[in-house]
Amino acid sequence: MAAERRLPPWMKVKMSGSANYLELRGLLRKKGLHTVCEEARCPNIGECWERGSATFMILGEICTRACTYCAVATGTPLGLDLQEPTRLAETVESMGLKYAVITSVDRDDLPDGGAYIFAQCIAKIRQRLPNCKVEVLIPDFRGDADALGTVMAAAPDTLNHNIETSRRIFQRVRHKGDYDLSLELLARAKSLAPEGVTKSGMMVGLGETWREIVETMRDLRAVDCDLLTIGQYLRPSQRHTPLAKWYTPDEFDELRREGEALGFRHVASGPLVRSSYRAEEQHEAATAKVGV
Repeated sequence: MAAERRLPPWMKVKMSGSANYLELRGLLRKKGLHTVCEEARCPNIGECWERGSATFMILGEICTRACTYCAVATGTPLGLDLQEPTRLAETVESMGLKYAVITSVDRDDLPDGGAYIFAQCIAKIRQRLPNCKVEVLIPDFRGDADALGTVMAAAPDTLNHNIETSRRIFQRVRHKGDYDLSLELLARAKSLAPEGVTKSGMMVGLGETWREIVETMRDLRAVDCDLLTIGQYLRPSQRHTPLAKWYTPDEFDELRREGEALGFRHVASGPLVRSSYRAEEQHEAATAKVGV
């Protein structure tokens, strides 16, 4: 049964029209860049853009998959923009970022799933801002080990791949993905860079049980995943998977404690938490604990 449509008070956020917000929106439009903040209708867009922080979405705005929880448009992408990494790096430099987050749509139409463009984005940012840390939130590349190797060879500071939900729910909402394939990707990333930071995220409210959430955490720790984000699923439209439950702030706090007890270096858990929300702070907290 779907949850009530009315937002609980802890889910209500104020949209922004501040100078920083408008300046960043104008810069992104000028450079022809996309953000997951807009495409996925992130509730934190006002807060993050006011701080001058954004998660860049590369490889276009059309996804080749149709996950039933996601607001990003699906269809057949048109071509590949080889100049995108340069424009992205210029924007990161203009913003003076110390931590950049890059994600993408799924591009199953490309032989490498877009891995080369990810690697180029990392390289171009480092050329302009050598001290800027880069987190990449990557798709599963359909299990292509060479594609993952291309990204890892560019040495991202954080390799993020979202598991999104529990094993039982997974196939229903991500029918073109595979739960075990996602775990394998995170395990392979850690084997390629044992000292690197790996990260994953999940939504709650899709119909999973508390036990299944904890089991998913255990599966992630079994492949030595370092960082975890947990946030509330929000149904983008009536054609998407119904919302099954609103989790309370206290429940998110308990999930954070569960994750910390399992050994994650850092767990960001809250109703409005998304995979890149305050990502730089999470990375700093994780690396500080191990002296990286």
